Amino acid sequence: MNLFRSGHTNAWARLFSPAPIALACALALTACGKDNATSSPAGAQGGGAPQVPVGVVTATPGEVGLITELPGRVEASRVAEVRARSAGILQKRLFTEGSDVKAGQPLFRIDAAPYEATAQNARASLARAEANLVQTTAQLERFRPLVEANAISKQDFVNAESAQKQAQAEVAAAKATVRSADINLGYANVTAPIAGRIGQALVTEGALVGQGEATPLAVIQQINPVYVNFTQSATEAFKLRKAMAEGKLKSAGQQAAEVHVILDDGSEYGTPGKLLFSDLAVDANTGQVTLRAEIPNPKGLLLPGLYVRIRMEQAQATNAITVPQQAVTRTEQGDTVRVVSADGMVSVRPVKVSMASGNRWVIQQGLEAGEQVMVDGFQKLQMLPPGTPVKAVPWTPADAATKPVEAPAAAAQGTDAK
Repeated sequence: MNLFRSGHTNAWARLFSPAPIALACALALTACGKDNATSSPAGAQGGGAPQVPVGVVTATPGEVGLITELPGRVEASRVAEVRARSAGILQKRLFTEGSDVKAGQPLFRIDAAPYEATAQNARASLARAEANLVQTTAQLERFRPLVEANAISKQDFVNAESAQKQAQAEVAAAKATVRSADINLGYANVTAPIAGRIGQALVTEGALVGQGEATPLAVIQQINPVYVNFTQSATEAFKLRKAMAEGKLKSAGQQAAEVHVILDDGSEYGTPGKLLFSDLAVDANTGQVTLRAEIPNPKGLLLPGLYVRIRMEQAQATNAITVPQQAVTRTEQGDTVRVVSADGMVSVRPVKVSMASGNRWVIQQGLEAGEQVMVDGFQKLQMLPPGTPVKAVPWTPADAATKPVEAPAAAAQGTDAK
């Protein structure tokens, strides 16, 4: 019995000993590890964080036109004030306010009765002077043979000759008086001094005008073409001229005389103009130089007093690198851009900006040809840990991105049809 009990006890002891239990646990863990190893590759392939895409442009040197935008104001090319040059009561207005008028077209009529009477009086005086001239001339011719025959004294002949010359002078004076009276009579009909668009009448019928001074009656403005006066900093103009003198920039040639008008809503006026002149003096108060451009205005869309912007190409830079303005961070410490390397690492690069060309900055120093400059995705970059690589994708401007793309849609329809 003791032997049986002893053998039975040893069998149970061997069954529940630590070694078999440890071996069973090891086998279970090995099986679990195989299951995890089997499922882990798929998780590793799909669970990694993808690189964040950022928009970049490639730095490419080329010839860039340096375009300048300056504020300006539209002015009429010719302005004439219509004034009453004869005093009297204004009887009638002969034009439509706001219409186009021609040079010499009647605009107002002033009471001409006093001037007609003056003209008639002047003509009567002329007739009297001419009659006196006829009489004195006849007497002089009658005295001429008598004085030669010593039938009359020489003094009588001299008096007749003097009377005849005095009569001639009176005729000349009377003719001048008639001419003056006719001119004043003509001033009673007020005409347009130039062709253009006339504004509102400044006086009404029945008003007394021209009494003591030339009363303004209306204003005519010639608005085809129009002038745009604008100013530019004398310092910027000097820098451009200095850079061109040193060979860093070259003249824009014939394009330098062409200007484009940018309206208040940002759209461009359809017809370009030309630069007329640049003032030789600098305003001592503002440090600005005044320039003037002439813009065709056949439809009358540009009205005097309208504020616009003038865009013109003043010079050209050779082998210049330009980037969109949103790619450059401008601070008091200087200008910087973010450059994306081939492995997706982003680094901050200080640059030197010379001037603007449209909506792009011309980079003078700090960039090399072929480098990728970050333009879009700055907010995404701020959310990533430092040193996180990104995926560089070509940047597309906002206006180009909004255009519909028809080709992929057609391809998708073909795929669905299959």
